[in-house]
Formats: sequence, C-alpha cells, structure tokens
Amino acid sequence: MSKPHWRPARASDLAAISAIAGRIHPDLFERTEVLAEKIRLCPGGCRVLAAADAIVGYGLAHPWKQHRIPPLDGFLGSLPDDADCLYVHDVAVLPDARGGVARAYVATIEQLARASRIAALALVSVYGTLPLWQRFGFRPVTTDAELRAKLASYGEGATYMLRDLAAT
Repeated sequence: MSKPHWRPARASDLAAISAIAGRIHPDLFERTEVLAEKIRLCPGGCRVLAAADAIVGYGLAHPWKQHRIPPLDGFLGSLPDDADCLYVHDVAVLPDARGGVARAYVATIEQLARASRIAALALVSVYGTLPLWQRFGFRPVTTDAELRAKLASYGEGATYMLRDLAAT
C-alpha cells in the first residue's frame, strides 16, 4: 500500500466514506445523503485519506457555531453566515492506516479556518479519543443542559471540545 495522503473528497467517494463510517461508527449511523450534504456545503473541509486506489479514511468539517452541535444523521440545510468555529464533524481512519495521519487533516482544517477568518475549531470526541484530540490542542468545554442532551446522542463519554486558534 502506498503512503496515505489527504485529498479533497468527491461525490464519487461517498460509497467508500459510508463504508468506513459504518465500520468505525456502527452506533453513530448517518445516511449517505447527510454525508453528501457536508461535502456539497463545505468541500474545502471534506477530505479523504487515499492510499493507492483505496480510500482508507475521511474527515468532514464545516463552519458552525460554538457550543452547538449538529444532530447526528441530520441535514444542515445551510451553513451559518455568522459561523465562529470550524466544526470537525468526523475523522475516521481504518485501523491499518492509522499512525499520525489525523495530524495532517487537523493542519489542513486549521489552515481553512484561518483563511476563513474563523478563530476556533470544535468537535465532539467519541469512543475514548479525548487524549488524541488533546494532543492536537483541543480542550474539553463545560456544557450547558441543552448541549449535554445533544451529546447524549453521540454515546457515553462524548465530550464537546474546542481549540482556540488565536492561542496557537
């Protein structure tokens, strides 16, 4: 297998993205149409990890509002004009392709945020990935009751995190 590299996601990648999502996130199902909308709304934030002729991972991010998380498997409709963060909706990499590749995706998303004059990155950590995201500068944020209720749909231990780009 050639060294994996991140490239822009295309509509033709959706079958592979959905297959990886189903394998990595079996309890956090999202329809292919929901994933396709993210690529359409924010192509610069949506990438796939390609290795030879295979897709071995993906990352989906889009402008959003801090302390709000989109519902799982829900359409966004549009992106907010007053976005104050780039929301990392999902980063999923097949086990055999892991090992430092997420850092390159985060760097790409950081560049996109800075170019868009967005000063923060946000995400929901799931499946015990809190230490990984902390290594990339994300910090857990105290949540209110409304956000805690939304986080519950992401599973036990889901944590809302922010990374202030002005501090880096």
